[in-house]
Amino acid sequence: MPHRDNFHYRRSDRRAALALLAVAVGAAALMVAVDGGGGAAGEAAPPDSVARAEARSAPRSVEKTYTYAVEVRRPELFPFDPNTADSTALLRLGLQPWQVRNIYKYRVRGGVYSRPEDFARLYGLTAGQYRRLRPYIRIGADFRPAAEAVACRPAGRDTLRRPAKLRAGERIVLNTADSAALTRVPGIGRYYAAQILRYGSRLGGFVSVDQLDEIEGFPPEAKAYFTIANPRTRKMNLNRLSLAQLRRHPYISFYQAKAIIDYRRQHGPLAGLADLRLSRDFTPEAVSRLEPYVEF
Repeated sequence: MPHRDNFHYRRSDRRAALALLAVAVGAAALMVAVDGGGGAAGEAAPPDSVARAEARSAPRSVEKTYTYAVEVRRPELFPFDPNTADSTALLRLGLQPWQVRNIYKYRVRGGVYSRPEDFARLYGLTAGQYRRLRPYIRIGADFRPAAEAVACRPAGRDTLRRPAKLRAGERIVLNTADSAALTRVPGIGRYYAAQILRYGSRLGGFVSVDQLDEIEGFPPEAKAYFTIANPRTRKMNLNRLSLAQLRRHPYISFYQAKAIIDYRRQHGPLAGLADLRLSRDFTPEAVSRLEPYVEF
């Protein structure tokens, strides 16, 4: 039994020995694990390295590049009329195809280049292009403003001069004057000459110079140059005309025309304007000015 005593450890010693043994085993296992990871790294590449390697080994797609030979022309400078020049000439001048199309569209819509400065309004035309082309723009005589063409005529052959106006005391017959005669009256131009002729036709002829005041805006001082000679008016038959036909006369309103139609329907044909005096739409003044233009 003396040998057993030599190998006998106390409980505390045994616990200490077991703890040391556990530490040693853990350290050994840790070392094995670390060595194994390093070996794996040496044997296999990480995922991103594998992806890069595969990418390098994969076949590359070949992209084809196409080139086109574009003929570049140097602009030529020569006289041209933008109103008649064709596309070939305009392209030779250095204009772009889309600028040439804009010129054609402008001309198709009725546009005219009357002056060289008008060409500067071409959409997309740069200031440099205009300065380069300006000395070569030639506008044909047919496309120049008419005023310039008239100004170039000799004074003796100018047929567009204004007619000589009437002098004080001179008069023209209102119902027989044409447009040329009317424009000789001071204060009367082509507009009022046309208004006089139109209103006289609607009336059926003037019976008084004062009827010119019924034209809107008519200059009253011009009446002194007119006279009435043997007025012959165009008369309308109140028993035959329809409501719409009666309304065309300046002296018959809608209500007056309706009163005439109502009278004819209720009492038969009119014998005279006196038959309408009982109607509130026909005042004595209305009857008096209508009298020269009616018949029955």
